Amino acid sequence: MTITPYSAAQIEKGRLLFAGPCDFVAGAMKADMLPAPRLTEIAFAGRSNVGKSSLVNALTGRKTLARVSNPPGRTQQLNFFDLAGKLMLVDLPGYGYSQAGKQVAADWTNLAIDFLKGRPNLRRVLLLVDGRHGLKDSDLEIMEIFDASAVVYQVILTKADKVKPEEAAARLAETQAKMSRRVAAHPVVLFTSSEKFLGIIELRAELAALA
Repeated sequence: MTITPYSAAQIEKGRLLFAGPCDFVAGAMKADMLPAPRLTEIAFAGRSNVGKSSLVNALTGRKTLARVSNPPGRTQQLNFFDLAGKLMLVDLPGYGYSQAGKQVAADWTNLAIDFLKGRPNLRRVLLLVDGRHGLKDSDLEIMEIFDASAVVYQVILTKADKVKPEEAAARLAETQAKMSRRVAAHPVVLFTSSEKFLGIIELRAELAALA
């Protein structure tokens, strides 16, 4: 579900890229554990339990590449995955669980923030937002960090299968309008469902253009 259509060629490029091998490279809990940057990097960020690991698995066509857990806040490290030697996918710890508002920047892992500010190969952050609820204060505060650091980010709405079509269309348009006013935001917002594979083909096409 997207406002901007993708060509057949773009869709095919995305399919071929994500049909390639994808391997776990490293998990980092400290700055000195971060692997040296060597590929274009795409990071996945979002509130705890928004579906980051599920989206990584859906994109790569694997069920257990990224560990999925029901208890929010379980992912406590940065996980790096090498996609066909062309992209590095980085699964970041979730933020905002059991905290709200202005506490989010302090509560979110300092390592993740340092990574986002100082990673030379980072081309884009996918900011996952629960499509049932839309943008929260904690998401907006993370966007302030992105804007201030000139980190390009793209909002990806998740759990489209849990939203009625008319509500999904309104949420997509609403989010798109808000993103148009953000300094570092990518203009295209996608609505996805890892369960029903909605928007996955389009997101693959979007990311393949960065490889």
